[in-house]
Amino acid sequence: MSAAAAIRHGTSLALPPKLFTVSPVAPTLVARDDVPTAPSGPARRTKIWEFHSNLHCSIIGTCLSTGELRQVLRKLGIASPDSTDHELHAAAVSLAGRHDKAAKLLHKALDERHRLPISQFARATTEDAVRAMWHEAVRRGDIPGAYWATLTHPAATQVLVRDAFGEVHMLSHLVGAANRADIRRLCQLEAENTELRARLDRQQLAFRDAVVTRDARIRELHDCLAQRVASEPGAAGDSDVLRQLIADLERRLAAETQRGGMLNDKLARASAALAEERGARASAERDAGALRCELESIADRFAPGDAGTACASPPELQLNGLTVLYVGGRPNQVAHLRAAAEQAGARLLHHDGGIENHLHLLGGLTSQADVVVFPVDCISHHAAHMVKQLCRQVGNRFVPLRSASVTSLVAALRHPDVMAAADAAD
Repeated sequence: MSAAAAIRHGTSLALPPKLFTVSPVAPTLVARDDVPTAPSGPARRTKIWEFHSNLHCSIIGTCLSTGELRQVLRKLGIASPDSTDHELHAAAVSLAGRHDKAAKLLHKALDERHRLPISQFARATTEDAVRAMWHEAVRRGDIPGAYWATLTHPAATQVLVRDAFGEVHMLSHLVGAANRADIRRLCQLEAENTELRARLDRQQLAFRDAVVTRDARIRELHDCLAQRVASEPGAAGDSDVLRQLIADLERRLAAETQRGGMLNDKLARASAALAEERGARASAERDAGALRCELESIADRFAPGDAGTACASPPELQLNGLTVLYVGGRPNQVAHLRAAAEQAGARLLHHDGGIENHLHLLGGLTSQADVVVFPVDCISHHAAHMVKQLCRQVGNRFVPLRSASVTSLVAALRHPDVMAAADAAD
């Protein structure tokens, strides 16, 4: 029976009798005879089977996407088409602690996936240097590769491994809380929109009834006057009565006309308020969709894969050397944007939108790029218009970003236009 099927049917997978031991003493997270206890250590990196089983769940869930994990387990004959992501995660966690072919394949997949962060962290020779690089990666949001590079680094001590594990664990909670808050806000906006729509419908119905009643009353008064004049055309002394009746009817008609005008004004204001509310709701829905996309991109990188929360995440980006031109944004974020693009397999060009770089340079950069992106909250209208015009001239795709954040760029790299440009470049 396969590991995934064994998990599904509750059959034993020959795991150790206990995965977690309740003890007043913190468990040893790295089971190596030569694990460093001082700021410097041996040159050998830690293998995945040398970590305590408590770490395997966070390593597999954070550092490998579900697509990569399914590919590894398919080589081992474990991943069946009907296996859920959680079953594959559980099988991989159980295999990670064994010093055999399966664990070696997992370790190799992790090393290949995070080759760039591992080479960057290799420049650090002390525990303090590794810790500083880890904290910088957390600040940038580059968690998966930095987590694996930190845990396996030769200079990583038990304390550093435990600290990194704790930060990743808490980050997964923060991402889940952000998703829940965004969903609650969207539900609240939808409820408010439904209430406003019902209120407007009631007001429109009341206004329409009032106008119909007014018109009917005017017609009734006109008919009454016409009948009175027709029935008593020559009666003596009726002229004064008729004049009074006509004056009274005119006053009432003027009052009804004024009231009708007020009702029409109220209806116009209510219609304008509805149009404004609909526009705000559409904008909120677009923002919520963009935020949800960004949060899913972050969650895909942070997800620990805990039981009951695992979900299918999109495959890791492979943009095949796609050249992306980023116009606008903030100068202090360019390095982080370039690192995020390189991690996805793309090459990033940057133009500040005319602050220091001349706008005439945009034409040459646009012709070099496969796709152009720009943050709508951090670019001038003139530069944005020029980018769109240049892209149409050279036949390039352009993708507006919700904001100048790194997460907006990461989400945009999954945009269908960007993926299509990557396929064309390949």
